[in-house]
Amino acid sequence: AMRSAARFELLLAAGSLALALLLGGATGHYPASLLVLTLLYACRHVYHLLRLTYRLARHHRFNAPYPRGAWGEVYQAIAQYQQRTRKRKKRQVRFASRFREAALSVPDALVIMDKNQTVEWANPAAASLLNIQWPRDDGKNLTGLVQQPGLDDIIEAADYARPIDFSPNHNRALRLTVRVTPFGEKKRQRLLVGRDITKIHALNTIRRDFVANASHELRTPLTVIMGFVENLLHNAATPAAHRRPLNLMQSQALRMRTIIDDLLTLSRLEMDDKPDVVQPVDVPEVIRSVLHEAASIAAGKYRIESDIDEELFVLGNEKELHSAFSNLVLNALKHTPERTRISVRWAEHPQGLHFTVQDTGGGIAAEHLPRLTERFYRVDKARSRASGGTGLGLAIVKHVLNRHEAELLISSRIGHGSTFVCRFPDELALSRRQLRHADGAPTASPSVTEGKPHRTAAAR
Repeated sequence: AMRSAARFELLLAAGSLALALLLGGATGHYPASLLVLTLLYACRHVYHLLRLTYRLARHHRFNAPYPRGAWGEVYQAIAQYQQRTRKRKKRQVRFASRFREAALSVPDALVIMDKNQTVEWANPAAASLLNIQWPRDDGKNLTGLVQQPGLDDIIEAADYARPIDFSPNHNRALRLTVRVTPFGEKKRQRLLVGRDITKIHALNTIRRDFVANASHELRTPLTVIMGFVENLLHNAATPAAHRRPLNLMQSQALRMRTIIDDLLTLSRLEMDDKPDVVQPVDVPEVIRSVLHEAASIAAGKYRIESDIDEELFVLGNEKELHSAFSNLVLNALKHTPERTRISVRWAEHPQGLHFTVQDTGGGIAAEHLPRLTERFYRVDKARSRASGGTGLGLAIVKHVLNRHEAELLISSRIGHGSTFVCRFPDELALSRRQLRHADGAPTASPSVTEGKPHRTAAAR
């Protein structure tokens, strides 16, 4: 078609030239004849150009028949483009219709915000969950409609992995988890997704209360049993044949008491998102205390190295941090073979404050890493029970770090050992010099600044 159009234009131009020569020969005015035929040829192009402009300006459809020559090719190309555009628009309309139907039927609250964080659209579920109705609340600021501390921060960060849980003011019986993700031009718009987790929250509360109550009730009978076992072991009248079973009973009773204590610790940590007591913590002193405990357990079978920044403090709860650091160090001792080198470091990094425990043991397979902070999860069940571990240590570490807005990071390679990193945000950093230059010892207990919840990475 392209070649035939070009051939037609060439023939038309050649015919115009031949006609001009014939007229010039007949009249004896060659220049005038050539000028007249050239103007006629040009008028044809001007006519089609004006016609094209007129039809484009009025959004007319370009249908056959088309003019011959190059202009026919132009008209046909525009007609094909219009046809593709119409099909694309129909697909978009169908897709938008299906998307709208899906969004309207989703049980989660969906709210679209513009770059100024004002409501552009909301689905029906947003009315019952967040008390946001569209189009009633169109153009209103979201944080004015949902007054919740920390909501501004997650909208600004737009990190879908960092949710915020709360009970909305219009219905305190509900429990929601809200996530925000960016989209649109330059990722300046926001999509808020609110999910009803009331049943899940209630089940977690029941589970936590049951574990706490059961653990608490088990302590008294266990204490009685341990007391009688100890009396029998120290009684000279106890037959020698009974001493081995009694020693085994005492060992298992001690293990059960450790599990109960850990369960009670976990239940207490789950009660609140923040520590009850927050103050400057002398982390170097805490680490030295942990290493002193570890040295008595290692008994020369492990090589423990330390690199501690003596000037670096942190704002937090000393008892909880001691528990987290102790669990990580003792975990390395319990779950690595003898003659393993264990390095403990406390230092400031560009990404935050790092407490690192690194060992040269056998390492952990990658498929185990995502589940290591689950309660009672064990990589090697037989070896873990033999070492006396409860399977709750890393779960306690994760909860302590979450309460300090920190995260647990783990890397491991089979045959090369594992590395555990507790990463604290820079906002919690303090220096010994700061505290020394303050007016005496700090008397006030500054509270942790409310910040954005951190995602807990895959942990050991």
